[in-house]
Amino acid sequence: MSGTLKAVRGTRDLLPPETALWNRIEETARRVFARYNFGEIRTPVFEDTSLFARSVGEETDIVSKEMYTWEDRARAASEKSQSLTLRPENTAGVVRAYIEHKLGETGQLQKLYYIGPQFRRERPQKGRYRQFSQIGAEVIGPPSAGSESPLRDAEVLEMLATLLDELGIGGWTLHINSVGSAADRARYNEILRAALADVAPKMCVDCQRRAVTNPLRVLDCKVPEDQPYIDALPKMADSLDEESKAHFAAVMAALDAAGVSYTRNHRLVRGLDYYTRTTFEFTHGGLGAQNALLGGGRYDGLSEAIGGPKAPGIGFAMGEDRLVLTLEAQQEAKAEKADAYIAPLGEAMNAPALKLARELRRAGLAIELGDGSFRLKKSFETADKTARRIVILGEDELNSGILTVKEFASGEQSKVARTELKRILAMTATA
Repeated sequence: MSGTLKAVRGTRDLLPPETALWNRIEETARRVFARYNFGEIRTPVFEDTSLFARSVGEETDIVSKEMYTWEDRARAASEKSQSLTLRPENTAGVVRAYIEHKLGETGQLQKLYYIGPQFRRERPQKGRYRQFSQIGAEVIGPPSAGSESPLRDAEVLEMLATLLDELGIGGWTLHINSVGSAADRARYNEILRAALADVAPKMCVDCQRRAVTNPLRVLDCKVPEDQPYIDALPKMADSLDEESKAHFAAVMAALDAAGVSYTRNHRLVRGLDYYTRTTFEFTHGGLGAQNALLGGGRYDGLSEAIGGPKAPGIGFAMGEDRLVLTLEAQQEAKAEKADAYIAPLGEAMNAPALKLARELRRAGLAIELGDGSFRLKKSFETADKTARRIVILGEDELNSGILTVKEFASGEQSKVARTELKRILAMTATA
């Protein structure tokens, strides 16, 4: 084999210090979800292909063009070959697990979140990869547990507003709409198909195809020349039945009461077949034209569509790459440095330096360990790049128990008793 091996197109390596930001996002999400009594679920990264065809929809771009699918050949006469697919989204897998493990029999709402990779064969671009990580959550359960309540919709949206605020993402906009019941959606699809019959030939190639296979997706088109045609199309709100209108009105009333601002967006329908009633999207101006941070909605018939009991639900998914880009755009992404760099003076000090590093690390401090073979100048240069301060450990310091500590931000140098070092470093680490 010749040539240098590289990551496959559409994938990438995440390296420090960027991974520190990813960890902060995930830790914040876990902390917020816990306050709302969500528990973590981990599903396989591949599923039976039919799960996505039956849930996401065979005519969606995801199923028809973007999935990574292969035939898993039988290895024994008693086995059958099976078509498998790397998960392009996680809601279907969560609902499959809900059915398989009979979670509905508890009679309680299941509030589940996940963090993990998804896979779609899309055209790679900024913030969009073929392997991408999503943070998502689902609230699902039998109707007797209140799973159909508009309060559940509003609570999920309020939780997301809290999460974005605690991540330090300001200036977001919440767009909401209702696609009504399954009957409303089907009726609107036919109205759209009829309305597009004359104008679709004037639109982009994707819209021409979607006008026949999945008319709702036409509303997602971002081609500037198509916008006047789309703006003139019938609105979903005019196809809602009274029950769907009342449900959506209750969602908006709850958001108003909680002080969560939102914009009603008549074009927000989301293209996956399983969505019903409330749909939503959080956007941010710092992301440019592709400005969606996250999206989701209600899927009251999904469980039944894949062979399960009636189990209305609502959920969302957010791409971590989009969150990272947003934080970087707001100059929130700062390189995380260690609390201290220990610089042993001479190779004889390497073992005592490791002992000191162990003590400090066990106290919860982030410590970078130098090497006694380094000249002092090199130790300072390395420490300045990796830590907020340097701790010098030579024979004099070892014998006297008094260490030299220099803060790089202030340039201040001081003598610190070894017995006080953990306390001093811990104080400045949290300052």
